[in-house]
Amino acid sequence: MTRYGESLPGIMLCLAVAIAAVIINNVLPVDLLGIALISLLLGMMLNPIISKYTAFAEGVNWTSKRLLRAGIILTGISLSFVQVVQAGKYALLLLCFTLATAFGVGYLCSKVFKINWKLSSLLSVSTAICGGTAVATVGPVIKAEDKEIAYALSATFIFDLLTVIAFPWIGMALGLSDTGYGLWVGTSVNDTSSVIAAGYAFSDPAGALATIVKLTRTLFIVPITLIFSWIYTKKQMQSNSIQEKTKVKISKIFPWFILGFLMVVGVRSTGLLPGPAVNMIAKLAKFLLATALGAIGMKTSFIEVAGVGVKPAVAGVVIDTSVVIVALVLQALIIRFMA
Repeated sequence: MTRYGESLPGIMLCLAVAIAAVIINNVLPVDLLGIALISLLLGMMLNPIISKYTAFAEGVNWTSKRLLRAGIILTGISLSFVQVVQAGKYALLLLCFTLATAFGVGYLCSKVFKINWKLSSLLSVSTAICGGTAVATVGPVIKAEDKEIAYALSATFIFDLLTVIAFPWIGMALGLSDTGYGLWVGTSVNDTSSVIAAGYAFSDPAGALATIVKLTRTLFIVPITLIFSWIYTKKQMQSNSIQEKTKVKISKIFPWFILGFLMVVGVRSTGLLPGPAVNMIAKLAKFLLATALGAIGMKTSFIEVAGVGVKPAVAGVVIDTSVVIVALVLQALIIRFMA
């Protein structure tokens, strides 16, 4: 059997899992879980069975790497450079503070709780950038284990579930304006679907602003991925006792699929693509990501994820809560003194 023939059974299984996730998500009354998380969980449920058969291994590995990158590239269709400008300098200023908070607190948590730097980084990048997509992008770049990626994705979902329920009530109780609430949600809630749900539950203007700010956060995935690629390479060099004078070659560590992401953003920014085409590509991107995460799930067991421990979960809560508080305080100061 050829190499592609060996990959086919695993690829077909991953596609079947993603299709099942779409069906389950459509049956649910609210699009809260999302097909990516459902696919990941389905894959993990299949792990005890799939791990016994080598026929699926080649295709599952191919899907978890190649389709993952394809999905990330096509995700750029949801963002345009025009939206970044529309988000405004105040939103970008707020994003800088929340990004610094997420990574700063994440670093402290890794030291206090003695957490693997890869896992703490995934928890931080999930909070700072765009939830599951960021985890799926940075995870392979720093060679994180599948159980660490699954853990970070699960932590993201739990926090998002709470924010969708609680944020609209908190915003109303605090008397936030549409602008203030939109900035708050757009900079502190992780997944895009959760941002939309929490934003529009408050008001349509708040939901629209929150969505734009959230999509602007997605663009930060480019420099963050480059930085983590460099960090991982430096750590590898140190662990292998390579002399400090040796320079990191950008051409070798550069995650080239990020250029594909930027190219797709550029295409969207031209405005030449009609709305239906943009929506179709966005749905395809989500499906490819769900397929890849299903593959990652098949390589990960619930026992492995549970074995990561409680401390990372506490760290995740601390990181998320810190960003929520910083975003809430700063949006009020920005609107009051700079608007």
